[in-house]
Amino acid sequence: MLSEKYELNLEQLQAFFSLENSSESMIDLMRKFCLQSTSKDIQKKGMEFLFLHGYFADLQVLINKNKESGHYSNLQWAEVYQIMLDLNGNRAIAIKIVPKLNAMKTSDPELICLIEIAKAVGYYYLNQVEKVGYILATYQQLFAAIEDRILVSYFRVRIQQLSLTYFLNRNELIIARKFAYQLLNEVSNPLIEADVHVKLGLSYTFDSHEQGMHHFSKALQISKRHHFHKAINLIEQRNIPFLAAHNNRVENITTEDKSEQAHIEIAKGNNKRAIEILTELPLDTPFQIYYLGKAKQDKQLLIKSYLHFIERKRDYFFCRLPLYALRQLDI
Repeated sequence: MLSEKYELNLEQLQAFFSLENSSESMIDLMRKFCLQSTSKDIQKKGMEFLFLHGYFADLQVLINKNKESGHYSNLQWAEVYQIMLDLNGNRAIAIKIVPKLNAMKTSDPELICLIEIAKAVGYYYLNQVEKVGYILATYQQLFAAIEDRILVSYFRVRIQQLSLTYFLNRNELIIARKFAYQLLNEVSNPLIEADVHVKLGLSYTFDSHEQGMHHFSKALQISKRHHFHKAINLIEQRNIPFLAAHNNRVENITTEDKSEQAHIEIAKGNNKRAIEILTELPLDTPFQIYYLGKAKQDKQLLIKSYLHFIERKRDYFFCRLPLYALRQLDI
């Protein structure tokens, strides 16, 4: 293990390990060093490295180490990363977490930026898209106050991820795809790569079945290679069936997801069967309401779905689904 006598920072460590003649990758060497380091600075900033590269179990270990450090700054950083880890994929707790982040006080520019990024994720989960947009419009000011450039590069990846999601939801597809391809060109994290390909695939919902399926295929290959079971299930059971049904290309397409089973039946012209499936569901998503409206050719349900997308989800991309269906009914 590299000696910590000289207290190398994260950027110097990454440069050092990039030169290592080792069978281990630079990323794995960095992961191990972040976990074993006694440097208070590395213990704090190493949490961002672990989060960004998807080492969530290791991140929890390092969070606990920071909680036990006795240093107030480390305790604050640990609190924010615990929030982000708890929030990751769990929308239900966002309503409690955002006020907690708003109440945190610090003069540390790195931590201020980190808190704003965490708040942006929380606002996204709460469908407060305008607040996400504000943070995306002002992040450069936050970056300018940070001296650690490697940390800025990590934060920039997070901003690009948020921007991809934000502009996709805003139906600004050229900008969304720009951020997607930036991420694919700059990031070597397979977890991020798979997620970007899924979002790129969805972005082609109304443009190109082939392009959409190409990106889903890429995401599935990456996910299977790295055993991302949650992503595999999402792609196979929801994303691929959704796009196939939307484009009426459902031959050999199956799914265990009830909503998408109904969507497939609609594509086959089996509207009665689709209605039977959907009436067994709570109809608590705009997609389910859209499928039922399409199966019944019910304008009121399609309008309800459209308003749900717009008013509750602030989703100006997928709101096009019921809008197009309404136009088809008027032809």
